[in-house]
Amino acid sequence: MVNTFSNIGVFILATIGILFLFAVLLRFLMQVGRADFYNPLSQGIVKVTNPFLRPLRKIVPGLFGIDMASLVLALLVGWVMIIGAGFLAGAGLLNPLSALLWSLLGVLMTLIAILFVGMLISIVVSWVAPQSTHPALMLLRQVLEPVYAPVRKIIPPLGVIDISPIFVFILLTVADKLLVGFAQSAHMPQLVYNLFWHIPF
Repeated sequence: MVNTFSNIGVFILATIGILFLFAVLLRFLMQVGRADFYNPLSQGIVKVTNPFLRPLRKIVPGLFGIDMASLVLALLVGWVMIIGAGFLAGAGLLNPLSALLWSLLGVLMTLIAILFVGMLISIVVSWVAPQSTHPALMLLRQVLEPVYAPVRKIIPPLGVIDISPIFVFILLTVADKLLVGFAQSAHMPQLVYNLFWHIPF
């Protein structure tokens, strides 16, 4: 019975934590992509993250136009998820420094997975409804543009066919595999690994 309640506690913590982590990472990507903050979905993400980002920005300034406060908040969310899951699972207090390293790896893997799945959705929609102006799709295009742009400078579109997503998919997959390999070499516990979102293959 104790194990059942522990598993339920970890599940609830992981679900709430990963959803909030999604919001924080999307807020970061929105800032990088200069997304439309008047978009209804953008407004929702801003409302969820602002109570935590506003005080944090007083301590953590931006750097070269990058919203460092969002990245620090994402690391803190991952760290709290790891420490909390370890406590609920009966593992006790995990090493805070190790938890910070695992949080960094988990946040990066989650960010890669968000971009990967976002690209899949964008590509499918471009086939099915290329002229769609749904707020979620508009925001997705704005978030993904900074990812595509550097690749397009090296590999321009072939006429009307943009092949940059293919190479971005490859780069994201390689980056994810490298991170997973490093996590394994750092002996990241399976409990911690399961807290974060990964490329689904």
